[in-house]
Amino acid sequence: MLYFFVFIFGLAIGSFLNVVIFRLEKDKLILSGRSKCPKCGKVLEWRDLIPLFSFFWQRGKCRHCGQKISWQYPAVEIATALLFLLIFSFDFAQDKNFINQDKNFINLVYHLTIVSFLIIIFVYDLKRYLIPDKIVYPAIGFSFLYFLFTVPSSLFGHILSGLGAAVFFLLLVIVSSGRWMGLGDVKLAFLLGLFLGWPMILAALFLSFFSGAAVGMLLIILGKKGMKSEIPFGPFLAGSTILVLLFQNFFINLADSIFYF
Repeated sequence: MLYFFVFIFGLAIGSFLNVVIFRLEKDKLILSGRSKCPKCGKVLEWRDLIPLFSFFWQRGKCRHCGQKISWQYPAVEIATALLFLLIFSFDFAQDKNFINQDKNFINLVYHLTIVSFLIIIFVYDLKRYLIPDKIVYPAIGFSFLYFLFTVPSSLFGHILSGLGAAVFFLLLVIVSSGRWMGLGDVKLAFLLGLFLGWPMILAALFLSFFSGAAVGMLLIILGKKGMKSEIPFGPFLAGSTILVLLFQNFFINLADSIFYF
């Protein structure tokens, strides 16, 4: 039953993340009043806003104007719910008293919050080829405060990891004159280094470059992109970071075998 509630909670948060993404695109305040249909402007009622259910009940269309609703909405809701469930499951499976321990609960809230930020970055950069400062800066601040108040002994090491990743990306920006990477990627790299620490940030960067190259080559082969086409890198960074978080034990063991053989 607990897993069911976590899944439902994830759907609700996913619905909120869709609102954040939409209002960032429209350059509106995130908490700027009730949700409206982006096509006809009608204020949406509670029955229009039930995560996942409303989309399929209304057959993917606005109840007022009949215009199609983007599949982004149910996709983000499902993805968020599944990620929340996975993160909770992995932590809970390791400690059956997880939810009753304050430190573990704080860790869970921290991980779910950062993953929520990363989902927004993933979708927004995929659509707009831009990593929003309004999301990256609060995520960096939240991560900094987490380490400062929960594990202050790790703060300096995580800051160094963030700076190392940011400097690496900044060098790529300078060398390529901004053609390979943008400053948004530099800021995101700092966040990810701060979040993951060493050597997990190294695994995330490797996965992001590998997956980015693989997808880029596939798109070129399919004729969707050319050799000089721009491909947003934020989704690969965000996705790889979430993957490393979910399978951190595997990557920790892998890093130990590489660096301490």
